[in-house]
Amino acid sequence: MIDHPSPNHDARTEGTPVDMLVLHYTGMETGAAALARLCDPAAKVSAHYLIEEDGRIFRLVPEERRAWHAGVAFWRGHRDVNARSIGIELVNPGHEFGYRDFPPAQLEGLIGLTRGILGRHPIPPHNIVGHSDVAPMRKTDPGERFPWQILARAGIGFWPKQDAAPRPVLASLRPGEAGPTVSSAQILLGRLGYEIKPTGLLDDSTMLVLAAFQRRFRPAKVDGRLDGETMARLQAAVTAAEGEPA
Repeated sequence: MIDHPSPNHDARTEGTPVDMLVLHYTGMETGAAALARLCDPAAKVSAHYLIEEDGRIFRLVPEERRAWHAGVAFWRGHRDVNARSIGIELVNPGHEFGYRDFPPAQLEGLIGLTRGILGRHPIPPHNIVGHSDVAPMRKTDPGERFPWQILARAGIGFWPKQDAAPRPVLASLRPGEAGPTVSSAQILLGRLGYEIKPTGLLDDSTMLVLAAFQRRFRPAKVDGRLDGETMARLQAAVTAAEGEPA
């Protein structure tokens, strides 16, 4: 662990539990550039930790302080995600600068760090999320290359049992279509934690939320469309999340 303090933090809201973990990618050309930005007072952004591709871990903000990593966000009824979360940045150029796989050393560092965090804070599996989950209208990180299944196998977060999911016959719905199937999908997305209203309309905002869900649970095809596979995976994810012990 390398201490590299950032000035960009403030006090957590009194009485608010730390019950979320938000994963990001840096989305910059180098880890050094990302570290400099996260510690620049003018940038007004930070995270609690940054993990380099070689597995080195930088501690930027004490866990008892609120880091500024999530921005405008929402998850399971809460808008001040920063107040109740730990933020971890994973060095990766991201979609803009040459998105690539997360190396084994980096993932090993993440798993070890996260196990320690979970030992210190009561964070349930359904509250271990990506930046795109809490801000689907504007963020895509950590993206479709992030291996959530590897974390789940290590006891971090969850991954649905796909084989147990129903497989409804459903053609891919076109943008602008409406009906009870769309409403059902919106309700399920809301139960997972996303901010979405059950309007029954497959509008732009619904497709962005669907794309965020697909990045996490159907990474091979991220198109924001509602089809049978997406619906089945959505049902399986809700079943897995809601089946967690309280």
